Amino acid sequence: MLTLALTKGRILDETLPLLAEAGIVPAEDIRASRKLIFASNLPALRLLVLRGVDVPTYVRYGAADLGVAGKDCLLEYASDAYYEWLDLRLARCRLMTAAAKGRTPITGRLRVATKYVRLARQHYAAKGQQADIIQLYGGMELAAVMNLADEIVDIVDTGNTLEANGLEPLDLLADISSRLIVGRASLKLKHAELSTLLERIEQALKDRADS
Repeated sequence: MLTLALTKGRILDETLPLLAEAGIVPAEDIRASRKLIFASNLPALRLLVLRGVDVPTYVRYGAADLGVAGKDCLLEYASDAYYEWLDLRLARCRLMTAAAKGRTPITGRLRVATKYVRLARQHYAAKGQQADIIQLYGGMELAAVMNLADEIVDIVDTGNTLEANGLEPLDLLADISSRLIVGRASLKLKHAELSTLLERIEQALKDRADS
């Protein structure tokens, strides 16, 4: 039995059609169910639906053999326990800093709100900017609006949410898309089964690029 961990939300919505093109279909409607484990049309494959931040952990510890996760999670929780196998080119966005529009530049120590603590520290250290990182798990824009933080580090898609809250994007930390990761241990122990599955997904991705 192979286990594929999927990220719920937008990534799931964009991943399911690609899997269908690869001949991989859940046995029931994932969106209409509150279950977290699903059988598929392939007898030897089951699907998990997780929070994005948890997908790399499941693959890292072997609870899932492969998974689909955003590049932001892979950068924040880097591990050598899995391979970043494919860029699926889904759920594209950017990881950026942002601040209030027209804000006077701050030359001293910054307060920065983010859930990407590791990446934020790396970014400001590379700029030579001292920063106190405030870890939050949502509503990042509010932290800037309410003066909890001078800047935020967050995912930016269209930029409409920033605009609606009087913020503007500043520095680009990384371009983000969904990636297929494969556990190193699983690839050794289940090489034949995984290779067949990976070939299906790789071919579906190639067919999309060619169409």
